[in-house]
Order: sequence, then C-alpha cells, then structure tokens
Amino acid sequence: MGPKQHALIDIWDSYPLAIAKHSRPADKLPDIEKIVAQMFAIGDFYHYVIDVANGTVSDFNESVLRIHSLDAYPIHLKEIIDLIHPDDIGFVRNAENWSLEKIGQIGYEHQPDLKSSYCFRMKTSEDRYELFHHQAIHAATDENGLLLHSINIHTNIHHITRRNNFIVTVSGLGDLKICHQAALHPRSNGHTAPLLTKKEKEILVLLYKGLTDKEIAGSIHLSHHTVRTHHKNILRKLDCRKTAELIKKCIESGYL
Repeated sequence: MGPKQHALIDIWDSYPLAIAKHSRPADKLPDIEKIVAQMFAIGDFYHYVIDVANGTVSDFNESVLRIHSLDAYPIHLKEIIDLIHPDDIGFVRNAENWSLEKIGQIGYEHQPDLKSSYCFRMKTSEDRYELFHHQAIHAATDENGLLLHSINIHTNIHHITRRNNFIVTVSGLGDLKICHQAALHPRSNGHTAPLLTKKEKEILVLLYKGLTDKEIAGSIHLSHHTVRTHHKNILRKLDCRKTAELIKKCIESGYL
C-alpha cells in the first residue's frame, strides 16, 4: 500500500535521513501501556501507532471512539488530522517541521529517546472543538536508524486550559536530559523552559497525576521531606505558588 496523502506527508518526505520511505512491520514495538504510564495524560486520552511510511494508524484504545464520536477506528492518519481545527493545521505542519529539524540537530540516532509535544484543537461531540495535548515518541526504527513507527497520545485538556500558546517541545526520555522549545505563533518572541532535573521531572509527572507529596514519597522510595524539597524547587523554577497553578502553567507553556 502506498502512502495516503495527508497534511504532513510532504513535511516528513523532506527529512529522508529521519523517516523510512518503505513500510514494514516493526521487529518489536515497545510496550505501549508502559510508555503511556510514563507520559503526561491527565484527562481523557487515547493512543495509537502510526506507520509513518504509508500513513496507516492502528492499536487504538477504545476511548478514541467515544472522545471523537466515531463509529469505527480510523485507518489512516488523514482521518485523525481531519479532526483537527482547520485553523490549527498550519501550526501543526510548522510544529512537525521544527521537531524533525531539532531532532536532526540533536542526532537522529537519538530518535527513540526523544518526545515531541504541542497542542491543537480537535473536534469532539456535536462538532465542538476542544484543546488537546499531543505527544509523540519515535517507537521503532530500522537498521539504518530511520523512523518506522511512532506512538502518539492525544489528551483532552479543555478542562484545564483553553489557551494554546503554540509552543513546541522536543525533550529527552529517560536519562537524556534535554529540553528544546520554540514558540511558533506569529506574535510570539520565543520561549525557553527551565530545565528540570531527572528527579524533578519524575515528581512533576506524579504531581500531574494528582498524587500528594506523601504518596509520591512512598511510590518512589524517598523521604517525605526530600519530595517536599523537590516540589518546592519545581514551583520556584516555574514561578508558581500552588500545584494547580503549576500544572496549568506547564501545559500552557508547552513544558509538558
């Protein structure tokens, strides 16, 4: 099956050193549920896998049907992109282009250890558009390091914020401690997020999931005092007074 036309295909085709041209099953995809558990997904969300060479999508969890009021699971990426607000498509194209350019600067060999994220509006029930947080990781590459499959997570964050600052983030997973950002809105003068330590990122994820400092301490085997110190440092770095303000700011600023 040849690649189906969608709004990102020409962007992806312009990065031949990053993305595979020929579709083939991955030798082994990482555990999707394990990946999702490590990602930021507060609110209603779904995930799926893209075969980037031909644009097919698969491995949806069933919540996609309810969230977007669909009768059947999408088959091609175009069906997902068609749910995005038309006014946001230009930003999505720019975000994908910037992300791939930045990954190239970091080094394509690091693709499996990088995550890109940004926000856009998507159609939900009754033709209403709500703000979603998009995260993508490069899940499988071929023997030449070219991307074969990407795992995407879409989370409805309309209940947290309705403001999109058009910020794109490429950040490291695991031990890769990097975070690059660009503000691609025409009125933006650029944006740089403060760099958190690996432990601060881990705690931020758990705060994002609604855990208290005491619960976090028990889950990652640290003292309550140590977790409270990390929590205070995160608030200080992001110039927030309370955790609720922190979560909202992290989403709006593109840090998550």
